[in-house]
Amino acid sequence: MTENGLSSIPDPAVADTSTWEYGGRRLRVRVADERDVAGLARLRRQWLEERAGRPVDDPAFEEAFAAWWRVEQPRRAFWVAEAGSDRAGWTPVGSVNVLETVQMPRPGGRGGRTGQVGNAFVLAAFAEAGVPRALLSAVVAHARARGYRRLMLAPTPGSAAFYRRAGFRPAGDALLVLEQ
Repeated sequence: MTENGLSSIPDPAVADTSTWEYGGRRLRVRVADERDVAGLARLRRQWLEERAGRPVDDPAFEEAFAAWWRVEQPRRAFWVAEAGSDRAGWTPVGSVNVLETVQMPRPGGRGGRTGQVGNAFVLAAFAEAGVPRALLSAVVAHARARGYRRLMLAPTPGSAAFYRRAGFRPAGDALLVLEQ
């Protein structure tokens, strides 16, 4: 365990995984790659439909997701949480990613890296199984390994308490947005 109570999961540069059991289910978190695009698209659809309480008719979604992945993959680290086994196969049940930003150096300083946590989602049946914590642990380990100065996120009202328990704090009123 780290000082903020999150278990340590290897950095994405290492092709290792974290595996545990909960309620008779075998779960794991690992770094996602291009082989996971279709599964992550299915997971994203399933998660949204779960929240909407109905199917969402969008036959072009999977193609749009794959196009988004191709653009974003070089700039982000992705993780997938899965349930299953090597024998029966693994099914995605959660995901998260981090967009890395490198600040411009200035005289007297060399800037630094920050991470923007985004697109965190876990199917409801796995929310109490440690999946959110494991995904966030992967992000925190990655941030430490990459030397990030900070991790930032914009939590939903329902997820804010989870992130506060993990050590995230409000950042003040410094962020401004121009909607276009």
